[in-house]
Amino acid sequence: MDSTRVTEHPTSHERRQSGAGRPSTPADPRGALLHTPEPLRAPGALPAQPARTGDASTGSAPSTPRGQHGSSGTQASASTDTPSPSGTGASTPPPAAPEHSQPSASEPDAHRPRPAPEGIPAQPGAEGDRPSGNSAGTDRRTGQGLPHAGPMPMRRDGDRLRFVGAATRRIARGIDLDEIVMGLCRATVPTFSDAILVYLRDPLPVGDERPTGPLVLRLRRTDRIPEERDTENGFMPALRPEPNELSAMTAELCEVRPGGALAEVLRGVRPVFADAPAARAALPELLGDELIVPTGQRAILAPLRGRRRVIGAALFVRRPERMAFETDDLLVAAQLATHSALGIDKAVLYGREAYIADELQRTMLPETLPRPTGVRLASRYLPAAETARVGGDWYDAIPLPGSRVALVVGDVMGHSMTSAAIMGQLRTTAQTLAGLDLPPQEVLHHLDEQAQRLGTDRMATCLYAVYDPVAHRITIANAGHPPPVLLHLGGRAEVLRVPPGAPIGVGGVDFEAVELDAPAGATLLLYTDGLVESRLRDVWTGIEQLREKLAATAQLTGPDHPPPLEALCDEVLDMLGPGDRDDDIALLAARFDGIAPSDVAYWFLEPEDAAPGRARRLARRALSRWGMEDMSDSVELLVSEVVTNAVRYASRPVTLRLLRTDVLRCEVGDDVPQLPRLRQARATDEGGRGLYLVNKLARRWGATRLSTGKVVWFELNRG
Repeated sequence: MDSTRVTEHPTSHERRQSGAGRPSTPADPRGALLHTPEPLRAPGALPAQPARTGDASTGSAPSTPRGQHGSSGTQASASTDTPSPSGTGASTPPPAAPEHSQPSASEPDAHRPRPAPEGIPAQPGAEGDRPSGNSAGTDRRTGQGLPHAGPMPMRRDGDRLRFVGAATRRIARGIDLDEIVMGLCRATVPTFSDAILVYLRDPLPVGDERPTGPLVLRLRRTDRIPEERDTENGFMPALRPEPNELSAMTAELCEVRPGGALAEVLRGVRPVFADAPAARAALPELLGDELIVPTGQRAILAPLRGRRRVIGAALFVRRPERMAFETDDLLVAAQLATHSALGIDKAVLYGREAYIADELQRTMLPETLPRPTGVRLASRYLPAAETARVGGDWYDAIPLPGSRVALVVGDVMGHSMTSAAIMGQLRTTAQTLAGLDLPPQEVLHHLDEQAQRLGTDRMATCLYAVYDPVAHRITIANAGHPPPVLLHLGGRAEVLRVPPGAPIGVGGVDFEAVELDAPAGATLLLYTDGLVESRLRDVWTGIEQLREKLAATAQLTGPDHPPPLEALCDEVLDMLGPGDRDDDIALLAARFDGIAPSDVAYWFLEPEDAAPGRARRLARRALSRWGMEDMSDSVELLVSEVVTNAVRYASRPVTLRLLRTDVLRCEVGDDVPQLPRLRQARATDEGGRGLYLVNKLARRWGATRLSTGKVVWFELNRG
């Protein structure tokens, strides 16, 4: 062990270092403001008890030894200056004032100073600040006379460096704005100052943005020593602040006047003491006239400058009871301000990038899910990490003609901004293809072509399913995606056998669709591989765990009551354990309610002039059977107008379907692909008012193009 030991005191950053190479004459009278220097002792002598506050003399009685001194305790190491027994100028010390020798490597704690009883730093000029000597008034090591009075110097440059290193590491740990500002406050109070105020620009400029408007500083955070503080760790006890001092710091906004004193200080960038001429005029402008700042060099105003401009200011304050700042403390304040400002600059840039990524991901995914007839939906999305909130996973639910709904889930390889952009393009393409009412395998074929146009390395997996609530059937096509899981009403979970297919982007492959039963009360779960695959398990093990989790969750609600969708999604995500979050996760759950055959009325009408009259009679009979006669007038009028427009251009039979759910829905299909448009008819026109009436009387209406023509539909609220 090295014979030189550094003794640190955590009261402030201005701590001392004790060692063998300490000079015997004071180089700086400010060195004794924190601790009383230790007297020298002779070899083998016991350490003296430090003088208590208020004693008339120091070092008058020896203290109790901490332990027995061995032979190594009386020998000097290679790096310790031990006086020779025959040294000149040495005399036998009186018993009341023994001399002290330098500590050896085996006695690292023999020199450790004890804090003052009240924990308050000793003041210069006290009797205890003078080093002890022999009766002749000379130093035993050098034989020279001791200084008459004054504090011993302390080498505190190393302490400042250690404090700055620890403080900057604490500031650098913050990743967002609040963490960095809090790190600055916690690192400086109470070690460097008793209080700190941090002001930042409002709003903070981002990157190269040129701020507009006047320079306004907002008080971002304040911190100070609390009223009472535990002294167990060696901190000095808190001094009660004056009522008009630190507690009155309530000014939150400050507009910096161009050419004013505060603007000059901020432009100068360098920290200044509060008693400097520029700071005396700048502080009232920053803090207000009511705040009283301690006089002298007890406050430092440090501008916070980022990469390109000043972004704020920090004020370090010490109370009158504590020793004032020194000139070297300006360098400490400058280092703290520089690291904090650069960290704030980077945090603002990171916050902007995270905001852009979050908004990009949010716009890529559906903001809300639709509420199609006969099916209930719930979804979840989890990014791969909070710091990378973008990915290539997506889900979608697209209403289709005939009360059907398309369920889509896909996964672009990777979880970056590029993956999110490709995902957005593929999702838009899928929505467009779904609007054409193409079969699922055709949708995947066109998605594959689109991915090849985006680039040769644009790979993705996708599962596309179409649910028909009237037929209680679902058609599924897969492109390299994990198979869906169907949870039956009785609690049985089944992994559907769907041809896997090749991923999107491979090119030159064929996709196959299968049609399966979708019984009422069943729940279909579509997901991405991030839910079932990780470094700790393969994909099929994860799928089996998912199936078991769904079955166990269904047992909690009983065989006749399926679990709620939202709770089911949460339970599925709870199966993720430590190490399972390697990828982002998209989850889409669909509960099949279906439409009962008794709530459906379906007819074929020949394209002839008598078709509108026949449509009115059929609609009246269906409403009478359902007990909805009060809606007959409105339904007959609107059905007649829509069927009239259909038979005018159709060459094949026209379909008419009425669906009774929470609303009454009417659908009229024909073989003409042109969609009708709402227009304002002129007074001389004989037609053109049918859709105008539909738009006024219906709850909502629309027209969808099919591969075989189109469907015009409208909905009416049930009375």
